Amino acid sequence: MTTPSLRPARYVVAGRRAETHDTVTLALRPAGNPVPAPSPGQFTMLYAFGVGEVPVSVSGSGHGQFLVQTIRAVGAVTRALCAAKPGDMIGVRGPFGTDWRVSAADGRDALIVAGGIGLAPLRPVLLAALARGHGRVVLLVGARSPGELLFPRELETWRRRGADVRVIVDQADVGWDGRVGLVTELIKEAVADPARTAAFVCGPEIMMRLSAQALADAGVPAGEIRVSLERNMRCGAALCGHCQLGPLLLCRDGPVVSYAEAAPLLAIREL
Repeated sequence: MTTPSLRPARYVVAGRRAETHDTVTLALRPAGNPVPAPSPGQFTMLYAFGVGEVPVSVSGSGHGQFLVQTIRAVGAVTRALCAAKPGDMIGVRGPFGTDWRVSAADGRDALIVAGGIGLAPLRPVLLAALARGHGRVVLLVGARSPGELLFPRELETWRRRGADVRVIVDQADVGWDGRVGLVTELIKEAVADPARTAAFVCGPEIMMRLSAQALADAGVPAGEIRVSLERNMRCGAALCGHCQLGPLLLCRDGPVVSYAEAAPLLAIREL
């Protein structure tokens, strides 16, 4: 395994797309030596020069060693990154952490459950599963409202490519004729053969906990349910301890772990 450098690599913003009122997708092109190619589920540390650094999941990669990163503006650094324009320079360290192990879905059903911004790190899982062409590919997407849906233009493209895409929102607005409720409501009906299902879950912690439990209740083995945990990651090298969750340092041992490993940790509110 290649050890990521602790010095940021320089990347140029090659493209910028607004996803929602507070979320932006940046396409980043290396301006020198690139970071190693990330696996689906890994994250990078993105550096806004003069402001600071934050962990951001990789939502795609491509030819020419491009990185695609989807960022929600929630603080000073993420606001600076979201405001970046084509031609601006951003620092990138990584990739860090564990991956989704998409190969676990080979010959099986891939059931992807996304809540809000959690669709961003799951996007590479969906694309990889569609490319592999084995078993059913089911995407369950939950959002607070229709205006909060990520990648709305891609949802129909994924349907045309063969994915079973189902969307639900917490609150409807004028013109919405889809389902209203929680994404957990879609799980039981989406599981066709629990013994042949590999599940991938990402979103707010309570959503992941309830979704993973719903998958387990539907018969999916806990070891075949993968969740992406989030804590305050600072160094990316398992040195500072900010991302500790019980016995895990998530920048090294996560962010992606099996539900069998995550369940006892998520049950403790103080962690």
